[in-house]
Amino acid sequence: MGARAGLIFWGGFCRAKVAFTICFMSAAHPSPGDFLLATCQGGAEAALVGRQQTVLPGLAKAAWRRGVVTFRLPAGSEPPSAADLDRLVFARTVVHSCGQAVGADTAALVAALQARVGSHAWDDIHVWRREPRVEGDPEAVREAIVAALEPARQEAIVAAGGASQMGALVLDCVLDAPDRWWVGWHVADSPQACLPGGIYPGVLPAGKVSRAWLKLDEAIASFGITFESGARAVELGAAPGGACQRLLEAGLIVTGIDPALVDQEVAAHPRFEQWRMRARDVKLRQLRGFDWVVADMNIDPTSTLDAIERVLSAPGKPPRGIIATLKLPNWSRAGELPGWLERFVAWGYAPRARQLSTGGREVCVVAERTTASRRPSSITRRPSRATPRPGR
Repeated sequence: MGARAGLIFWGGFCRAKVAFTICFMSAAHPSPGDFLLATCQGGAEAALVGRQQTVLPGLAKAAWRRGVVTFRLPAGSEPPSAADLDRLVFARTVVHSCGQAVGADTAALVAALQARVGSHAWDDIHVWRREPRVEGDPEAVREAIVAALEPARQEAIVAAGGASQMGALVLDCVLDAPDRWWVGWHVADSPQACLPGGIYPGVLPAGKVSRAWLKLDEAIASFGITFESGARAVELGAAPGGACQRLLEAGLIVTGIDPALVDQEVAAHPRFEQWRMRARDVKLRQLRGFDWVVADMNIDPTSTLDAIERVLSAPGKPPRGIIATLKLPNWSRAGELPGWLERFVAWGYAPRARQLSTGGREVCVVAERTTASRRPSSITRRPSRATPRPGR
C-alpha cells in the first residue's frame, strides 16, 4: 500500500470548510487587473526577476521591495496560467494585485482594503508579513478583515491558521508597514496557493535529528510526491540523517552514504544502513536497484548533479525519481538553473523546481523518470577505491 506524501501537511494543517463554501467557489472572480504581485524569500528578488525574464518575458517588472516583486501584464493579455507561474521557481505565491491600502490605524486600513478589492464571495483570507521583520500581527489583521464582512460571509471563512481548500477564492493581504498593506486575490490552485504567502506552516517536531527532515517534509507536500512502502532510497551526504529519518517514516528502505556518522536514532532503525564513504568511492554495482535518489549536500550544484549522475549510471533499472537540493553559493548562480534542469531532462527525467520556504539560498528539484533510458551517456566512470558494507 502506497504512502501518500504530504499527509502530514494536509492532515495537520488543512481544516474542513462548512458545506456551503462550495457554492461560493462558483461565484464570479474579481477583475485580474494589470499587475501580479509575487512574494519570495528576502534576497531572492533578483533571482525571481531573472527567472521571470526567462519563462515569462512578456511581463514587465514594476515595484520591488524586499520579499515582494510586482509585474505589469501586457495590455490586453490573459494572465499567466498556474503552470506558467509555477515555473517562476523563486515565487512563493503569486496574486492579482489590487494595489496598496494606506491608513493610520487598523480600521482605516480595513476600509481602504475594502475600497481596493470590492465586495466578492471570498472563501478565505490570507494575511502574512512581506518579510519577518515587518511589524504587525497577521492573525489580528485577519480577524479585523473578517469582522468587517457580512455575517454570512464570516461563517464561510475558515479558522485562522488552516490551509485553504483547493479551488478557494482567496483575498490576500500582505503587511508591508504599520500603515500600509498590499492587497489582492488569487485562486488556491496548488498546495502552495492554499497557504498564506505560500509559506509552509510546518515546524520541526521534537526528536527529529536535523532541519533536513522539515525541508523534505515540505518538498513531499509541495510536489505531491507519492512513495511506495518498501521502495529503496539512497541519500547522498546523509549525515546527520534528518532526510533519512523522514524517508523511513514514509515506509522506505534507506541507505545513507556519508563519511560522517548519522544520528544514533536513525542508525538503529531496522530499515536503515549507512555506507561510511564518499558517494564517488562507492562501486557502481552497489548503486543499482534504488527507486529514489535524494541529495542535499553543502557543495556546488554542479558537483551535486555529478554525484546524482553517478547513481543513475549504475547498471539495471534506473531510479523512479530524484529529490535534489541545489545550494546557491550566491544569488547570481540562479541564472544557471536552466542548464541544471536540462541535465535532468537529458537523463530522462521531468524536473520541477521550487525554492522551499523552509530552506535557505537553495532550490529543490523533484524529477521523475519519463523514459526507459538506462543510464546517462555522458558519465565518466572512475575506479572505486572501496566496497560499501552494511553498517550502523
